[in-house]
Amino acid sequence: MDAEGVETANVVRSDDVDERKVYATFEDHEQFLALRDELLVLDLYTDPVGDGERLETLLHRKITLIFDKYQEQPYLLDQYLEQLFAPVVETLKAHAKYFAANSSVHVSEWRIYRLASLVYHFVKFRGYKTITRFFPHEIADLSVVLDYVSAPNSPVHAIHQWPLRYSVLLWLSLVCMIPFDLEQFDEVGRSGETASRIEDLAKSFLGRAGVDRDGAALLLSRLYTRKDMMFKLPAYLAYVASTVEGVPEPCLGMGVLRVACEVTKLGVAEQVHAQKDALLHITNVLQGNKVLMGNTVIRKLRTKLISRVVIRLLPAKTRRLRAKGRALASIGSSDDEGNNEEDFDVPEEVEGVLEELFKSLRDKDTIVRYSAAKGIARICERLPADFAEQVLDQVFQLFSIHSIAVASIYDMPSIAESTWHGACLACAEMARRGLVPDERLTELIVWLHKAVYFDIRKGAHSIGSNVRDAASYVLWSLSRAQSAEALRPHALELARHLVTVAVFDREIHIRRAASAAFQEYVGRTSLFPHGIDVLRKTDFYAVGIRKNAFLTAAPEVAEHEEYRAFLIDHLLSVTLRHWDPAMRQIGAQSLRAICELDLPRLGPEMISRAAKLLGMPDSSDIHGGLLALTELATAFGISQGYEPERRQVFASLSTVPLRTIQSQRQDLIAEAACRLISTSITFPETQHAQSTVPHWRNVVDSGLKSRSVAVQEAAAAALAAVSRLVDCSAVVNRLISDFEAGSPEMQQSLARVLGVLDYKAHPHGIEAAVRCLLRMVDRESGSKNVEARRNAFESMPQILTNVSRDLFNKVSAEIVCRMTDALLDGLTDYTSDERGDVGSWVRIACVKGLASFIQTLFTYAPHLPVFSDYLSPERYHSAVSGILKQGVERLDNVRQQAGDSFIALLLLPLPAVDDSYRWKIHGQERMRELFLSDKESLGWSVGTWLFPRAVQLMDIERYRKELLAGIILSTSTKTDSTQRPVASALVEYALRLPISTDVPDHYDQRGLCRDLLAQAEKNVGSNNVVIPVLQTVNILLEADAFEHLPQDPDGLRTLCSLLSLVTRNVPRLKNPQRISVSMRCLINLLAMAELRGQCIGQLIHYLNHQYPRVRADTAEYLFLVLSSKDIGMETDSVEEILLETEWSSKEKAMVENAAKRCIDLLAQSHVL
Repeated sequence: MDAEGVETANVVRSDDVDERKVYATFEDHEQFLALRDELLVLDLYTDPVGDGERLETLLHRKITLIFDKYQEQPYLLDQYLEQLFAPVVETLKAHAKYFAANSSVHVSEWRIYRLASLVYHFVKFRGYKTITRFFPHEIADLSVVLDYVSAPNSPVHAIHQWPLRYSVLLWLSLVCMIPFDLEQFDEVGRSGETASRIEDLAKSFLGRAGVDRDGAALLLSRLYTRKDMMFKLPAYLAYVASTVEGVPEPCLGMGVLRVACEVTKLGVAEQVHAQKDALLHITNVLQGNKVLMGNTVIRKLRTKLISRVVIRLLPAKTRRLRAKGRALASIGSSDDEGNNEEDFDVPEEVEGVLEELFKSLRDKDTIVRYSAAKGIARICERLPADFAEQVLDQVFQLFSIHSIAVASIYDMPSIAESTWHGACLACAEMARRGLVPDERLTELIVWLHKAVYFDIRKGAHSIGSNVRDAASYVLWSLSRAQSAEALRPHALELARHLVTVAVFDREIHIRRAASAAFQEYVGRTSLFPHGIDVLRKTDFYAVGIRKNAFLTAAPEVAEHEEYRAFLIDHLLSVTLRHWDPAMRQIGAQSLRAICELDLPRLGPEMISRAAKLLGMPDSSDIHGGLLALTELATAFGISQGYEPERRQVFASLSTVPLRTIQSQRQDLIAEAACRLISTSITFPETQHAQSTVPHWRNVVDSGLKSRSVAVQEAAAAALAAVSRLVDCSAVVNRLISDFEAGSPEMQQSLARVLGVLDYKAHPHGIEAAVRCLLRMVDRESGSKNVEARRNAFESMPQILTNVSRDLFNKVSAEIVCRMTDALLDGLTDYTSDERGDVGSWVRIACVKGLASFIQTLFTYAPHLPVFSDYLSPERYHSAVSGILKQGVERLDNVRQQAGDSFIALLLLPLPAVDDSYRWKIHGQERMRELFLSDKESLGWSVGTWLFPRAVQLMDIERYRKELLAGIILSTSTKTDSTQRPVASALVEYALRLPISTDVPDHYDQRGLCRDLLAQAEKNVGSNNVVIPVLQTVNILLEADAFEHLPQDPDGLRTLCSLLSLVTRNVPRLKNPQRISVSMRCLINLLAMAELRGQCIGQLIHYLNHQYPRVRADTAEYLFLVLSSKDIGMETDSVEEILLETEWSSKEKAMVENAAKRCIDLLAQSHVL
């Protein structure tokens, strides 16, 4: 990464940290000034040279990062805005003035771009209304800006200069508001030229797709609202009508409509009155253009335009808000005054416009609906009370459009979402303005109680979250606008609904919206029961995490009787029937937590109510009911004396037909049914004569055969619960007999079941179970299903832990040793398929299993007659070395699990037996120093932290071989986050090693090279073994780690063996990767004078290789080594041949001749 990349990355990283910070002041004031001044002093008329462009780009990036940092708190810069912005805009003005006078001057396009971009970032940061106040607005500026923009070679015409165009248009929109007739700027005899230039300029940018369109629209609207320019508006409106009548580009349509919207907003009422017909004609013409009406922004602008036209037609006096906080405004006002305010004729256009707005309230896009809602509310502010109440009636009618003839809100069509959302937004905007009479509150709140639960299933998801959010907004608005007395009759129901949504809604933003509304009511009305306490339990942060909202906040709120029944009803009628299985799961857990507040009273009632869901036709209802009953059974199982209730729960399973549970597509129900059995089964239910659910065994059997892992686990848990009550030896024997011919799913289940059975209560044929697991993991005759082998390895430590207190009587030492040996063998499982390294699942299970075995056996060592018979020191140290090997391999998750297991063993006290030192980890003190001294360990998955420490463990001879094997695999991996740190750490470690040493538990380069070669020579024919070793050796050779090794006779012999390995049968090798790494090792050995002669003679095999790619790679790498390393020979002639020869050519004679010349020259140089 270059310097710019590093510096930019550092800036971005620091910004990521600061992004989560809340600021109290503009802390970067001085830095911002310095960066801004550094940018402003740049000469706009010369291009940057050398590294200047990169440095200026980085400078601009730093400034924008400061803006981004304070984007959420822009008001912090208000007191500094003029100081910060004025020099920037003055620089822009000086540039425009100079260019207008010298239009032929060369301008640096990227420097002016960065200057204009800085202006744009100010506007983006604080808004154009605030920033334009600081633009210069002298009379002379008008001619300057126009001349600057109109110049043929002006920078504004470049496509990429959109920030410059936007800045100039904003500036011009301010300057054109000067209180002087624009004709004063015209030359004699050319009246109206200045105005026409401004108009033509703005129109030319109306069709742009960027922010320059917004600047042009603002400029035109301010031009047309000038008193001396009002006469131009009719012609423009005619132009707009003709434009939207055709099929223009959507961008042009947006531009011309935005101008019309701004004119109706900024212009005087008389101007809008005069042009109302033309404005409404535009909207009617636009309505007939299907192409433009298909654009969301166009529909939004049309909605905004028609609402603003009517607003300007109505009297300017607004009706008084009846909010509690503004109640004093009504003191002293008389009825006569109020009647006078409302004594006017409503324009006939109002009714038609309101009808259009009501259509827009049902638009498919939110921004259109919200614009219509604001328009309706603003119009109603200016209407008489009776008329406004009729509008409110019409809004209420929107709720009922799709509600007629439906059983519940969940049965409505999906199209109802838009209608209800629009209605809620309109109600919220009207409520904010105090336009909802007290006598209509009841009707509105009834609809809102339905809207806060609006959730319609649509395929694999649901719609309605925006309706629920808008309903919370309405309730929030009511709390601010209505008096406490008006809200008092509805307070309890409002409190219940809001707190229910705050803790039980699926979406975080809706939970927080409901919490905010609840907070508003508590603060403004003090009507809600236990308001402060409930608010503390359901604040912004408490409901932010779904699990906390359901399992902590909800039970805390349910401590208050006023809310408990309502929360329970919602869980049973809504959450447990929700379309999302995760919601049903957490809803059941929440129901249990609430019932535990008063389990004797609430538990039996909830069992009856939840059991009713099992008779529903919808599978979601059945699943929710089973989950709820399972959680209730768990609650009853924790306490003593609730066996009748648990039997009642178990009996409810009979309601669910067996065919439903065994259906191929009902895995969720099958899993829940098995979980229910596991939590509620009692001894009488295990007896055929007394069982209330005769088919429960069929449920468990079908669960064991399921393809779903979750169902298998649930069925295993059910069988485990049964094993605590009765002896399951017959079942175990039947399952074992089915092992050989069983399906892969059955083998997975069997392996899992044998581990979870309770062997303490009953024997269950434990010896046969363990032998079956051992057969399952046997490499030759065992299961070929990797999941089954993984489950078998996971079950072995479970069995040992289960019987640990009576290990001597339950399991023989021979069986324990066989299990330990199986786990050690599992560490070598590197099976891979289309899913990748699936053998890692087995290795992780074995790492966990070995650690668990050792911990269990160490803990209960005093109870065993001969501890070494169960865990010999040799097996123990083999387990430690195996875990360490996995701890330095290439997969992050495997390393992390191995690291956690190893640290647990490192902290484990020695067994309380004689000669316990034999089980002491070798080099334990050094390991503690390396891995336990850091207060904040990053973890074994982080290669940069792990490998510099792990390579030092190779000093310990007992674990050296396995550690080196793991490091070799990591060094050869393609994962950069692993390969780089391990290679760097290994090279650094090897360079520190002496050539040879006889000190115990100290490594040397001779031994390292010998051990690496030994790893390869174990299976020379296996590329999977040889290639990683050679890649590791090559990394060390490239780093000159073995530079001095030939000085040692044994070391030289080892290097000769290495040379023999990389030159053996070269023409017969077929694997390209092995050929490449062998070639690289050979060339790197050239640097060693003792081997140079042999290496030169062998190079011919690679330079003359049958594969052109090998020849080319050899020549390229040989040139690289000869030119970068001092090998003690004159090689210029060889390098020239290597460069000039086309080694991948098909002319074999030419290639052979060049290769021979290279070899001869190298041999001559070596002799000399």
